[in-house]
Order: sequence, then C-alpha cells, then structure tokens
Amino acid sequence: MATDNLLQEFPPVSTASWEEAIHKDLKGADYTKKLIWQSGEGLAVKPYYRAEDISGLDYLDAAPGDFPFVRGARLAGGWRIREEIDALEPQEANLAACAAVAAGAEEIAFRNAAIANASDLAMLMANLQEIPVHFENVDKALLRLLIARKNPPPVSTSFDPLTNPDFAADLLHSAPDILVPFTICGAAFEEAGATAVEEIGFALAAGVDFLAEMQARNVNVDRAAASLTFSFAIGSSYFFQISKLRAFRMIWARAVESFGAAHANAKTSIHARTSRWNKTIYDPHVNILRGTTEAMSAVLGGADSISVAPFDECYKAPDEASRRLARNTQILLKEEALLSRVADPGAGSYCLEAITDFLAREGWKTMQTVEAAGGFGKAKADGMVARTLEKSLSAREKAVASRRRIFTGTNQYANLTEKALDRIDVARLSADRRGTQAFEHLRLRTERHTAKTGNTPRVLLAEIGDVKMRSARSGFAANFFGCAGFEIVTKRFSNADEIAAADASLIVLCSSDAEYFALATEVLAKLKALGRKTPLLIAGNPESAEPLREAGVADFVHIRSNPIELLAAWQQRLGIEN
Repeated sequence: MATDNLLQEFPPVSTASWEEAIHKDLKGADYTKKLIWQSGEGLAVKPYYRAEDISGLDYLDAAPGDFPFVRGARLAGGWRIREEIDALEPQEANLAACAAVAAGAEEIAFRNAAIANASDLAMLMANLQEIPVHFENVDKALLRLLIARKNPPPVSTSFDPLTNPDFAADLLHSAPDILVPFTICGAAFEEAGATAVEEIGFALAAGVDFLAEMQARNVNVDRAAASLTFSFAIGSSYFFQISKLRAFRMIWARAVESFGAAHANAKTSIHARTSRWNKTIYDPHVNILRGTTEAMSAVLGGADSISVAPFDECYKAPDEASRRLARNTQILLKEEALLSRVADPGAGSYCLEAITDFLAREGWKTMQTVEAAGGFGKAKADGMVARTLEKSLSAREKAVASRRRIFTGTNQYANLTEKALDRIDVARLSADRRGTQAFEHLRLRTERHTAKTGNTPRVLLAEIGDVKMRSARSGFAANFFGCAGFEIVTKRFSNADEIAAADASLIVLCSSDAEYFALATEVLAKLKALGRKTPLLIAGNPESAEPLREAGVADFVHIRSNPIELLAAWQQRLGIEN
C-alpha cells in the first residue's frame, strides 16, 4: 500500500459521532461528572481534544527559538542539570561542586556559601571556569564582587530587583552581559498555594513591574530584559506544568515586546525546581517518583535548567546517596530516555496546546488585575497577592484533608509498619509549608506516644455479615486509621460475643447498613456484660446513624468524614498527647 493512500483507509470521524458513541457507552450516566475534570485553575478539561479545539491559535506555526518562544527559547532540545550546594565554607562548597560536576551536573547553585571577599569568591569558583554558576541568598556586596571578577563563567543570582530598583538600575550600568543578576521567583508563589494561572500571572506582573522601574531609570529595555531570569516550581499536575512554562514564555515575550524591546531579547531563561509542597516524610521514596514526573514536565515544558530535589530534603539534610539519585534522575531522562533530543516534543498536541492557550490567556488577565491594582509592588504591599495565595492554598489543603488529593503513603495507602521519628530533623519539618503536614503531625504524635508508653493504640476492624460490604468497609477503615499510625487488626467474626471479647483500643464494625443496628446493639450489650468500655465505631454512614448514636455507638467513619479532625479527636480520647 502506498504511503499516500494510508490515511484513506481511515475515513474521518466527526466530533458529533464521537460524542454519540460516548453517550451510548455512558448508558445515561452524567457526562460532566464522569468525564470532565474541573482543574484548580478553572479549566474544564475534556476527555479528548481535536484539531478544532486549537483552531485559530496564532502561535501554532512558530518554531523553537522563534518569537513568541512558546516552543522554547532554543532551536534544539536539552537543558542544564543544576546541582544545589548547601555547604557554607567556600573551599568545602567548591569541592562539593567539583564532585557534582564530575558526576554529571552541568550547572551549580551555591545556596549558602559565605563569601566575605574576593579571595573567598576565587576559592569558591576554582575549577568551574566553564560551568554556569548561580548564587542564592545574594546581597549587594556579593553582587559587586561578581561584577569585579575577571573572565567569569556565566553567572546568575537570585537577587530580587524589586526590593531595591535604584540599586538594580545602577548595577546594570556596570554589570557585564555575562552576569544575569536578577531573578523573579515564581516558585515562591506555587509553594505558597498558587494555581498555575496565579503563578504565571504574578510572575509576569512582577517582571512587568521590573521593566517599568528600569525604564523609569533610563535603563535600556533590552538590557533590562536580558538581566532577568525566572524560577518556577514544578508540581504534580503533569500536563498543566508542561503548559505552564510554555504559556509563560509566550506572554513574557508579548510583555517585553510591548515595552519596545527587540524580539531577540524577548526570550527568557527559566529555571525549574521540583516542588517542595508535595513531598512527604512518610514513604519518602515515593518522592523520587514525584520528582521524576515533575522533572519530565519541566523538560517537556522547555526549562533551561532544572533542579531535582533529593527525596529526603524535607525531613533531613540530604546525604550523598539521595543527592546522587536526584542528579541521576535527570541524567537518565537525558541520556537514556533521550528527552533532550527534541525541542518542544508536545508541539501539536491538541490537549497541550489548548491548556497552554488557556493558561496564557488567564495568566495575562491575572497580570492585568494586578496592574489595575497599582502594579505588583503595590498589590503585594496591600496584601492582595497574599490573600489570593492563601485562598488557593486553603483549597489545596482542604483537598488533601478530604483525601480528594491523594498523597500515596501519607493520606492514602500508608505503610503501617513504617516509622519516621528516628530519622527526621524536627527543624526541617516546618521549614517549608507542605501539603501533608497535618497528616504527618498525626502520625508522629502516635509514634511519640508509642516511644513514651510502649503502647500503640490498636484498631480492630471487625468484619461481619454481608461479604461484599464488610470487605469494602474494612479496607476503607484500614486506610483511614492507618494514616494516623494506629495498629490495624482486620479480623472476620461470626458473632457479637467474639467481637466483644477481642483485645482492642477501638472496635470498628464493618458490615452493611441494613445489618448495623442489630449488630451494633448486640455488640454493645456484650461489651457492657463483660464490663468493657471499648468504643464501638461504625464504618459507614447509615440512615440509622442517630438511633445508633443513642444506642452507644461512639462515631462513624465514612467518605465524608474529615480525617484530620476525627483522627485527632480519637488520639485525644485514647490519651495520645501533642
């Protein structure tokens, strides 16, 4: 068969035909509830996308490296693997950096290096002549040292130019082009709760403020744009995170263009780091998987450099093994998965292009809202930015608490035998706000109680009656109580006498709604006869809940229960203190 005739074997199918087939398969089920995902950004994500969903988008024909840079600021694929160095002393930090480069790092970020003078800086930078270097926690003195350095490697810093626009403008009059002294930290927005739209919009608004401030101080807009880089945190929403970077590059290019800059200077450099917010201290090796998918989003989104956080950084100082795993995650993606071979591999994906367009449009609207409020600086000072982030963060944390947003190993599918108390640095637990902290506090509280008393509360999941319901409900209850670190015992019973005689701190009756009242009243009577005060709970939310409470049932565990509140209440009743 000739290639030209291949597609003729597959006649076109209209959207109406697809929809008809879908509705038929749904058999009357609600289309929206079953197949439409309402994202936190406000986009109703469809189950499939077609060419018609992206018709009319004006950037589709843009090539990688071409304005508006939606497909990347470079002609080819690839990115730099950034290694973060925490050491304080210049010589120690330099040795760690050189070792990281030898092991595959392509860019170094010094996070805490103490630089007092030019000699310290020379010691820190020794043998890194060809390696791009980034400095965090930068002050004016260090920036002046970097400007004075002869023949430096490409250098960037995390200095926020909006903290002192006058200093920023003066610096640009003397800084060499190879120094990129300023960073707008979009990552801080994401880790404070921002949706992808808010992260894009606030970062853009901050960047626009910077350009306006420099323009007001007679700094050439092309020079100002080239002096700025952006950092973003990459979360777990895979396609949205890919699209976030693509969308930001595009609207930043439009913003820079509006200031009169040349198209060549409207491209931006983006550093991406795996998010801190969604990392967990329990089942921590799952963090490796999270970091891998996040790194892939950053790669496919076209980040210029990427840092993958060591899986254990949220609860202790990373060791060499965890740093190597983080570094090798990127090396594997680059050298084995070959993700560096193609620029913008998602180009033409109907879904990605539709999400990119949505994020770009909504991010631009967010920027305009900030501008209408007086600009980013004023919006931040007035608390507008903080209020917006707190609202979004509250929605995120509510989703985690209700377990609509799942963290494997923490708020669902906990490893019941795992202990974390002996491997955590308590100071690190509150260093960053993370989504699972409320669940982790519950479980650590139980661990401390066990360490102090030698006793772990035992929850007996008493399966009885209806075969299907008893198993389903005991599975749910095991997941529920396991998140607080209780000892879980699941056992099948044939009568109330056996249940009442069992050794447990709590008994959770697992059966069907129709059987609960008779079973519960009988078990309560048997417990009373034995002189035992073991609380009896029900797995489920039956219509007979009120009569069951009146009969003596202590509580109900079901899908609408608030795990944080209910588990904390039962910890208190069982004598587990903060």
